[in-house]
Amino acid sequence: MPSEKKIVRKGEYFKKLQGLLDEYPQIIIVECDNVSSNQMQQVRTVLRGKAVLLMGKKTMMRKAIREHIHQNPACEHLLPHLYGNIGFVFTNQDLSEIRELVTSLKVGAPAKAGTIAPNDVVVPAGPTGLEPTQTSFLQALNIGTKIVKGQIEILAPATLIRAGEKVGQSEATLLSKLNIRPFSYGLVPRVVFDHGLVYDNKVLDMTLADVSAVVSKGVTNIAAIGLQIGYPTLASVPHSIMNGFKNLVSIAIGTEYNFKEAEQMKDMILHPEKFAAAAAAAPAAAPAAEKKEEAKEEPKKEEEEEEEEGDFGLDLFA
Repeated sequence: MPSEKKIVRKGEYFKKLQGLLDEYPQIIIVECDNVSSNQMQQVRTVLRGKAVLLMGKKTMMRKAIREHIHQNPACEHLLPHLYGNIGFVFTNQDLSEIRELVTSLKVGAPAKAGTIAPNDVVVPAGPTGLEPTQTSFLQALNIGTKIVKGQIEILAPATLIRAGEKVGQSEATLLSKLNIRPFSYGLVPRVVFDHGLVYDNKVLDMTLADVSAVVSKGVTNIAAIGLQIGYPTLASVPHSIMNGFKNLVSIAIGTEYNFKEAEQMKDMILHPEKFAAAAAAAPAAAPAAEKKEEAKEEPKKEEEEEEEEGDFGLDLFA
């Protein structure tokens, strides 16, 4: 049987989590692997006044959320994402800004044997400070070396570990000897819960231009499908009307039938030289108009200068 203190603490945690779920409609679920308690405290300090970071056991989180679903049904969408070492970041502010704050605090860490490398590890070229007796150790890792001034020097940068690979004991030992801390750990956003909707945090990278491009492409596809199958939609109707107008103009040009909108098109076909001359005259008229405006402005400037010279800015009869 759990002690009375544990039962009280569990009840307080349930109450806190359920209260935050009601208060904040936006949540970022973050992974907390290899994050120290000191680093977690720094994150809380940065988020103070903007967001609330809450950690806890997955079993307690699931139970608290299940008990709260009848009051807040949207919380049910969180349950499939409660796995691994995770935490909740509750906020009412811009999710992109909060995510940047959460991911900005990362701490360098050494490579430990058996861990999975989150990124490639490259050993730089140059002197290592190691004694010549350890040359065979580096050669076993396929790293080219030479002896310079009594120490080992690496000839060229070498990729020691690839991202996603398990760190071996030899690699961890070498990085420790070279005093290289190749990895950096921090809170990693996984998914976003926004007013009942759950989506990948990469969606926050999208700008208004990206959203506009996606919507525009969707509208284009809908219009194309509507035109192809002959089904009118808000996207395809303008194109259908324009295509119909083109057909009417084509008929009018090929026959004696005429209507107001087709008159200009017929005139352009019958008298192309008139429209060609008008098009050539338009660009030439623009510079002439600009010169006239400049000529009008110059006399005004001369008059202002004469007035300034005459009374030096003072009115003797005022």
